[in-house]
Amino acid sequence: MSPSKKVCILGSGNWGSTAARIVGGNVVKLADFDDTVKLWVYEELVNGRKLTDIINTEHENVKYLPGHKLPKNVVAVSDAIEAVKGATHIIIVIPHQFIKHLLDTVRGSILPNATAISLIKGIGISDRGMTTMTQTIHRTLAIPVSSLSGANIADEIAEEKYCETTIGCHDPDEAIVWRSLFNTPYFQVNCVADVIGVEFCGALKNVVAVGAGFIDGLGLGNNTKAAIIRIGFLEMRRLAMHISGAHIQESTFMESCGIADVITTCYGGRNRRLAEEFVKTGKPMPQLEKEMLNGQKLQGYLTAEEVHSYIDSCGVTDHFPLFTNIYQICYEHKPPYTIFAGLNVDFSRDTQTPSSPAAML
Repeated sequence: MSPSKKVCILGSGNWGSTAARIVGGNVVKLADFDDTVKLWVYEELVNGRKLTDIINTEHENVKYLPGHKLPKNVVAVSDAIEAVKGATHIIIVIPHQFIKHLLDTVRGSILPNATAISLIKGIGISDRGMTTMTQTIHRTLAIPVSSLSGANIADEIAEEKYCETTIGCHDPDEAIVWRSLFNTPYFQVNCVADVIGVEFCGALKNVVAVGAGFIDGLGLGNNTKAAIIRIGFLEMRRLAMHISGAHIQESTFMESCGIADVITTCYGGRNRRLAEEFVKTGKPMPQLEKEMLNGQKLQGYLTAEEVHSYIDSCGVTDHFPLFTNIYQICYEHKPPYTIFAGLNVDFSRDTQTPSSPAAML
């Protein structure tokens, strides 16, 4: 009897290639899954060779995850439609600004019984409210969608250094399947039912990391950085409650996708690193992104703009001084030391359950 399930991965950057190492190694141990994992690669030339050809012959993404071999059952393809053909489990891991085009490309080729999981650390927030990546994927593809996020710096995971992650999944049976695809002795998965909370934490921590990078660029030390991290974490929780009321679970903020991801990103993530260089060099974020990330994309400063659009439309920017200051430094040319303006906010009422999201403000 042939396997009834098949995995594909849409996205082959640093994180997508790391996910391919994990899933490619696990899927061969699962009797009901086909061994082959299709990996959609945005085709580009590396030293005159197609990246897909390099991956399929050398079993290494030499551009985005150099020095780490991919399992031989991971097959790179340049056509997203080919990647999703016959796939029952679709892993989506691309920068959030490209999600709409990708989904429009594959929407007519998805199996009706397929399910997806988003590894995207981005979120859509506008004056109309919040749209998460799982919501965007579900609305476009009409399939169930889970989320994975955590204190997960891809290079460290590729080196098989122990870490944790969080999967948000509404269906307990499906959560078991996703866990079997991702869990390893060095990559420990915990599942929760709070899909939106998991991805909300993953997106907002990047804004806090930008603030932490500003502190590093100013050379102000660990005490100051700890203060910015604490205030940023509280503003994350406050914004979650303001947007969703009781829909995001308080306990999710204590998972790897919450406090742990905030800490690791504020000390080791690329949003922090580029924010530090932003202060030291005065170069704009898009320029630093091109110079320092070898084709990878930042999420933090884009999410800061989306967050500001929402809180400004609601007239509550004074309740989110750190997020507001980070936005103004990134986009309105405010000096980096203005990050401290108005940070004496009372968060004590945020631990109470409000009768409405606005009641806490």
